[in-house]
Amino acid sequence: MKRIAIVGGHGKIALSLAQLLTSRGHHVHSLIRKPEQEADISATGAMPVIADVEQLSAEELSEIFTGHDAVVFSAGAGGGSAERTYSVDRDAAIRTMDAAAHAGVMRYVMVSYKGAGFDHGVPEDNDFFAYAEAKAAADDHLRKGPLHYTIVGPGSLSSEPASGSIGLGDEANDEHTSRDNVARVLAEVIDADNTIGQTIEFTDGSTQISDAIAAIR
Repeated sequence: MKRIAIVGGHGKIALSLAQLLTSRGHHVHSLIRKPEQEADISATGAMPVIADVEQLSAEELSEIFTGHDAVVFSAGAGGGSAERTYSVDRDAAIRTMDAAAHAGVMRYVMVSYKGAGFDHGVPEDNDFFAYAEAKAAADDHLRKGPLHYTIVGPGSLSSEPASGSIGLGDEANDEHTSRDNVARVLAEVIDADNTIGQTIEFTDGSTQISDAIAAIR
C-alpha cells in the first residue's frame, strides 16, 4: 500500500488512474485547481487537494508531497496559449520534480507522449510546437535529475474503453491510445521497479498491459 500524489488530478487519465489505484488499496491524493472538482475526485476514492501547481513554489509543493511514496505528473495546459503551455507543461512540471526530490519522494512518473524530445520535428509555426518544446524540456530535466523516474509516452489519445492491451516500441503501431489504457499502464508502472529509468512509448495493441510492463528491461 502506497501514498501516491497525482498532479493534474481532474484530467480524464488521472481520474481513471485514481480509481484504479484506490481499488488496489493505495492512498491517493489528487491535486486540483478548483474546489468544484472535489466531488469528482472523491468519487474515485481519492482525496482532493486544492493546489494550483502553476502558482505554487517548489517549497510549497514539497510540503504537499512530503510523506508520499510516488508522484504522478498528469497535468497539462490543454492547448491554448503558448505562454501557459510553457508555464504548466515545462515550468510547473520541473518544480514538481524538484519538490519531490526535496521531499524525499524519489519515485516519479511522468505522462509525456510518443515521440517527445528535442528532435520532435514540429515546426515553430505549428500550434503543437510549444507543447513539444515544453515536454522535451521537462522530460530532459527529469532524466538528468536524481529521481527514480519512468516516462510514459502514449500515442494519440482516444476516449475508447480500455482494451487492457498495448503495443510497446516497434509494436506501437496503432493509430490511437485509449486514455483508460494509459491509466492502466501508469497503475502498473508505479509498482514496477523494472521501469525505473525507462521511457515507455506505446499505443493500443495486442499484449496484455501487465505482461508488457513486466517484460521491460
